[in-house]
Amino acid sequence: MPHSSSLRVGRFSEPQRIYLLTATTEGRKTLFTDFALARLVVAELKATQQDGLADSLAWVLMPDHLHWLVALQQGSISNLMRRIKGRSAKRINALVGHQGKLWQDGFHDRALRHEEDVLPAARYIVANPLRAGLVCRVGDYPLWDSVWL
Repeated sequence: MPHSSSLRVGRFSEPQRIYLLTATTEGRKTLFTDFALARLVVAELKATQQDGLADSLAWVLMPDHLHWLVALQQGSISNLMRRIKGRSAKRINALVGHQGKLWQDGFHDRALRHEEDVLPAARYIVANPLRAGLVCRVGDYPLWDSVWL
């Protein structure tokens, strides 16, 4: 990602703030069509919540990227994403007997500043497979979750 360093300019992490985070696989490789690999990423999302780092509000794991709506609890969003990407890459590489990058450098973040922005952001996230033409109904896609179920 040639402009990944510019994604960090002005980045500020604030506990209790809600963020929309997006990370992309290296070379937009469609790794997560493999359900077993995708579930390893999902396990890492759940682990961050269990460890008190962030509350997951909504997420979708697309074949080549992740959208994640979180309420940051502690630490920084950079550390949170480093953990998700690093741990999932390590587990996936071990499973497939591979070494190397799984995720592109950097990530995109957007802090949601108004309560009325949260639900539309969650709807955007969970409807991503529908917009991408992967399914005809949101419920048919297996790799998403939302606290508003």
